[in-house]
Amino acid sequence: MIRKISIKFLIGFFLIFSLSFVVLHQTVKEFIQTSNQNLVSSELDGLKSNSNVYIRQAFLINHFTSNELYFGEIAQEIASDLTHTTDSSVGVYTVEGKLLYASDKSRFPAQMQSDLQQAVSGNTAYSITTGNGKTTVLFSYPVVIDGSKVGILRFYRDFSSLYEQTNQVLQVTLYIALAIFAAAFLFSYILSRHITIPLTKLTRASTEVKNGNLDIRLHFRRKDEIGHLAENFNDMIGQISNQIHIIEKDRDHLKELHQQEKRFFDNITHELKTPLTSILGYAELIRLNGEKDRAFFDKGMNHIIEESRRLHTMVLKLLEVSRNSNMQHELEPVDAGMILQDVCETMTIRARRYKKAIQYEIGEGLICLAHSDRIRQLFINLIDNAIKYSLPLSTVSVQAQREEETIRFVFSNPSDPIETEHLSRLFQPFYPAHPNSPEEGSVGLGLSIVKAIVEECEGSIFITSEHNHTVVTVELAALDIVGSENK
Repeated sequence: MIRKISIKFLIGFFLIFSLSFVVLHQTVKEFIQTSNQNLVSSELDGLKSNSNVYIRQAFLINHFTSNELYFGEIAQEIASDLTHTTDSSVGVYTVEGKLLYASDKSRFPAQMQSDLQQAVSGNTAYSITTGNGKTTVLFSYPVVIDGSKVGILRFYRDFSSLYEQTNQVLQVTLYIALAIFAAAFLFSYILSRHITIPLTKLTRASTEVKNGNLDIRLHFRRKDEIGHLAENFNDMIGQISNQIHIIEKDRDHLKELHQQEKRFFDNITHELKTPLTSILGYAELIRLNGEKDRAFFDKGMNHIIEESRRLHTMVLKLLEVSRNSNMQHELEPVDAGMILQDVCETMTIRARRYKKAIQYEIGEGLICLAHSDRIRQLFINLIDNAIKYSLPLSTVSVQAQREEETIRFVFSNPSDPIETEHLSRLFQPFYPAHPNSPEEGSVGLGLSIVKAIVEECEGSIFITSEHNHTVVTVELAALDIVGSENK
């Protein structure tokens, strides 16, 4: 495509310059010819005027009754004198165009030419002859004395020098014009290549981009529009590459979210189906047997109650996640230390079921703006996670201290290491704390609820995994109520 543009440039420039050269050549030639004709006409007019003065004087000196006869008698004298004074060959003719005398008969052809024919008809005329490097003029006009035509004078004049000079001027002008046009054509050709070569590279680069190669870049050391075009092209490709990278990341993220949601729904289906099946089975057996088997009846009722509580807990978690994004809780001063101590004592029983222990160290004056039920749920979820995902026979450490204007809660437990790529995603819904070994019955909702509660309190939470320890740190703004207590 670019080659065609280059050829079009060359053909267009060639046609324009060729046409311009021809027009200029023809114009200069016409101008010089017109100028030469004007010079010839002016000189011939002067020649006619001077010769007329001479003939009138001759007729005044010797006047005859027949002017035509007298003109024939002095024809030789007229030709000789005018040849000397005008530096031209002179021929004297009768009114019918018959030669009476000529200073140089070789200059005047025997056949009657156009200029002589015009003079016979009573007109002044001249004819120009060019050949053998010479330009000559035959000039004829009728001689009129006292209103009657007495003869014809004919002059032969050599204008070779005039036409030679004008031809030289024409040639020099044309050579100069040709040189100018050649230089302009060469400059236009270089300029066209200066434009089309970058366009060729740009076309090739755009083809590479179309074929999927986004690593290609253009490097032009130019400060003009093409240089800016190359810079914009590079920026555009960079932005396209970045956007494609972002789209690929979003695609992978959506794909992973889809897989997480699928796992979540699979787990939920399994976790809901199992207790419901168990409840339904025991309920049908109890309805059939009634209280005939008291031991089986008590066992079935206890199992129905436990599975119902389990279902209730899962439903509450699901509802909690679904409303966290839009729900606003009215915050109030709460003693987070007392709530945390109560939760630690309560969760100790759960820890013993896993043959684990809870060790806690809680400072005083841990007052913050929160909602008591929500802050309790925060601590329960964090300690429950620490119990479930800690190593066997380990101890969960809980610390809570006030540092100036901040209350810091630290939950630490020995655990298998968690890869860095998983740490930043543990707070996402449906994402399990330990993807490689998820806890049975866990659907990855606890930490997402925790993060929502911390954000409600305008606090911060982060997780680290180092030296086979998982540490969760929560920071909340401390509330100073000393003045209120003094009142």
